[in-house]
Amino acid sequence: MQATVRGFDPVTRAGTVLLDDGTELSFPGNAFDAGGLRLVRLGQRVRIQVVDGVITHLTLATFAGPTATP
Repeated sequence: MQATVRGFDPVTRAGTVLLDDGTELSFPGNAFDAGGLRLVRLGQRVRIQVVDGVITHLTLATFAGPTATP
């Protein structure tokens, strides 16, 4: 799923994204860390993985998402 960065705190590595339908979701620092990024900027398109309403992985929209392990 893709979203647009609405806010980002480089100290905590947490932030918020907007889904294409306008829904705002927060992401914790560990979801940011899982994507291997150094920073994101406001308005940037990102790929997210959501499990039970919580973002668990965030990376650039042009990068592949996490792969499932068998």
